[in-house]
Amino acid sequence: MLTERIFAVAQIADQIVLWILIALSVVSLGMILERFFYLRKISTNSDEARARVRAAIQSHSVEDIESMPKNPETIDGRALAYAMKHIKESGSKGLEEAFNSYALTERPDLERFLSFLATVGSNAPYIGLLGTVLGIMKAFNDLASSPDAGQQTVMAGISLALVATASGLFVAIPAVISYNYFQRQVRGILQGLDSVKELCLSYAKKKGL
Repeated sequence: MLTERIFAVAQIADQIVLWILIALSVVSLGMILERFFYLRKISTNSDEARARVRAAIQSHSVEDIESMPKNPETIDGRALAYAMKHIKESGSKGLEEAFNSYALTERPDLERFLSFLATVGSNAPYIGLLGTVLGIMKAFNDLASSPDAGQQTVMAGISLALVATASGLFVAIPAVISYNYFQRQVRGILQGLDSVKELCLSYAKKKGL
């Protein structure tokens, strides 16, 4: 009785798995595109800020921080504006902790959707494998139910079942590649914040604050 129910589910479940994979593919693609344009803009601004910080350190002119742009629409600009205000009001006391807290508040926005992409990348192949197993079960059950069915019928059913495995890999591979790429971008942005923090601390110490 239980076996019959399992085979009854397999008759339609393999198609359901394919639709699930298609839905995951569409959702993942939307998230990948959103993250790509969002992080690329932030990363470009962060690269510019790191270049300015590097130039100030190499020239031993930490005072150059005063002339750096404090654009409130960029992560580095907001951090720099907040740091300069903090230095004027409280000096270097608590500045490092304030930077760390700021980075923690910005990190969730930077890593948005990344956990979903990681989940899809690690689990989509298994979902596809489930669809393949169900499809193979369906193919052999059809062969057992129809004595007239030949080898070609079984092979056709198995080939269709393998589509689920291919679909799972098709969904997983872009998700994994995008996740790793976006993680590197997030690390680069946070490293940019660290460089701004170190420059602000150097500036505050040089000013004797």
